[in-house]
Amino acid sequence: MAVKQICCIGAGYVGGPTCAVIAYKCPDIDVTVVDLNKSRIDAWNSDELPIYEPGLEEIVKKCRGKNLFFSTNIDTAIINADLIFISVNTPTKTYGIGKGRAADLKYVESCARHIASVTTGHKIVVEKSTVPVRAAASISRILTANNKPGSTYQVLSNPEFLAEGTAIVNLLKPDRVLIGGENSVLGQQAIKALVDVYAHWVPNEKIIKTNTWSSELSKLAANAFLAQRISSINAMSAVCEVTGADVCEVANAIGKDTRIGDKFLNASIGFGGSCFQKDVLNLVYLCEALNLPEVADYWQQVIEINNYQRRRFASRIIGSLFNTVSGKQITLLGFAFKKDTGDTRESSSIYVSKYLLDEGAHLVIYDPKVPEKQIKRELQHPTITENPATVDDLVSICHDPYEACSGSHAIAVCTEWDEFKTLDYQRIFEKMLKPAFIFDGRGILPHAKLAEIGFQVEAIGKMVGKEGQFHVGSSNNILSPTSRVLP
Repeated sequence: MAVKQICCIGAGYVGGPTCAVIAYKCPDIDVTVVDLNKSRIDAWNSDELPIYEPGLEEIVKKCRGKNLFFSTNIDTAIINADLIFISVNTPTKTYGIGKGRAADLKYVESCARHIASVTTGHKIVVEKSTVPVRAAASISRILTANNKPGSTYQVLSNPEFLAEGTAIVNLLKPDRVLIGGENSVLGQQAIKALVDVYAHWVPNEKIIKTNTWSSELSKLAANAFLAQRISSINAMSAVCEVTGADVCEVANAIGKDTRIGDKFLNASIGFGGSCFQKDVLNLVYLCEALNLPEVADYWQQVIEINNYQRRRFASRIIGSLFNTVSGKQITLLGFAFKKDTGDTRESSSIYVSKYLLDEGAHLVIYDPKVPEKQIKRELQHPTITENPATVDDLVSICHDPYEACSGSHAIAVCTEWDEFKTLDYQRIFEKMLKPAFIFDGRGILPHAKLAEIGFQVEAIGKMVGKEGQFHVGSSNNILSPTSRVLP
């Protein structure tokens, strides 16, 4: 079962970077990434890649045309491949049973049916997309029920553990590579074949072999645990703002406990991206389907705290601006869900924008990597605004941070881009309306320096400002009411 040719179905955030690194580290293997979306494939073959990841462009240019290929010729790539990755989208269902929680596997099923319809001989089919537990069994059943005479398959689970913005580092130096398969002779042979691919650069002790279902559940569990930590520190940030504690100091103190550790303890306006919310909701649905309502409620609360944190940040902006933002210009610095990526899926910036637009604010948005049409598309989605014209009327996109801040009542930092730490805030302050507010939703700004300049500073999990005074919506009496949070 030596692997000499790999086909990856899906040229998105998982398939593209993963296969680029495999081609880079395995010069003896030909890797072809295929997709029905011709414009996406054209972008992969151009000087303007369809996604931004530090280090990705250099690797693609070294391998493209040698042993890394991007094509819309799906059938040929499948037929020639020894191993096929399924890296298609698995969005949360927006209809029917499981709406809003369950994973929609129609693209995965379509891939399985297409593989069966064109292939002959033996193939190793690998789940790379995030899928519910026992999805591999469904894929195997579809392949077996539709296969041609003489065709055989082994289905493996090999979930990705990539963080956008550091995906290439994650691939080159992974914490672990997880491979799940059947406990049979052929199943173990298929696992070994995939292990041999990764063994080109990944130490053997970091390659974990499990049964298929443990591999599938481990992916959901990993993202759920990470999301839980973010929601936990964000819940504590609300307490800090009312009591006068500093969430950074609290995080540092508890992070020194070796049983807890210091990772994912940075309070912010909430988690986003394509995985965390989707995977936690998938886990909630799985628990409900298994008649474990208490477990489902527990994981659902991770999502509820995340939503609360976004509303709370928007409420703080509105409350500080004298309980009205109607007609006021507010600048959002950052729209991507995190730094070093152009991905905006489930970005907290979208929801903060929604709450402010609902109150009649005029938004000026600057992000160094997110295109204008992508920002507009996210804000015009029916779940965000009922009238797309509202976005055209109330939202402006700037390509310079100083221009974006000029004339604003307030600035809200929504993405932790490094460049926001070093902007000339004295220059920005002079061009803003007074009092000039700045809301640090990522905890990256020099708060004391900003206060000295004259800004009214508000930060997640802190009470910051001139002479440490309490702000609108805060109280030095723990029993006093705080500002309302948007419903």
